[in-house]
Amino acid sequence: MNIILASGNKGKIKEFKAYMDGNVLSYADVMEPFEIVEDGKTFKENALIKARAVYEKLDNEAIVIADDSGISVDIFDGEPGIYSARYAGVDATSEQNLNKLICKLKEKNLKITPAFYTAAIALVCKKGEFCVHGWMYGNIIDEKRGKNGFGYDPIFMPLGYDKTLGELGDEVKKKLSHRSSALELAKIILKTI
Repeated sequence: MNIILASGNKGKIKEFKAYMDGNVLSYADVMEPFEIVEDGKTFKENALIKARAVYEKLDNEAIVIADDSGISVDIFDGEPGIYSARYAGVDATSEQNLNKLICKLKEKNLKITPAFYTAAIALVCKKGEFCVHGWMYGNIIDEKRGKNGFGYDPIFMPLGYDKTLGELGDEVKKKLSHRSSALELAKIILKTI
């Protein structure tokens, strides 16, 4: 059974396919992409908004999965949080978002500070709506290191590591990731539906 991922984010699609053994299609593979307004106040609300929007355009046999995730920095009152993908503006690139967070660290003369990733994964199907969460804790630093991953990975060091996710290999990231933790829980739900 194919699962439709309500995302066009290439990094997320790659992670979902690797984690779900390849039976995940991007919604853009099965329909014309359309804009989904993420106006929720939490990761859960935004994940459900995305999953519902795609599910409503498909037949009722579909299983749609959506992720809303981001990084939160305690010293910045949880920013960027749910605005991680548009931290530097609505049309900002991942690089611009990353650079904005680095600039904020430098403005406070911080080389390193605690942060955490959150992933909310919503599933919508004819049996109902479900949502699970995963977290990854660590620190962010004021310089980019490494080329792996995407988003804020080049500045995030998971707890217990002295390398960023940008420096660590995919297998390490898969083991530690907030998205992997949430996907483990989502797999349990998928087995029951």
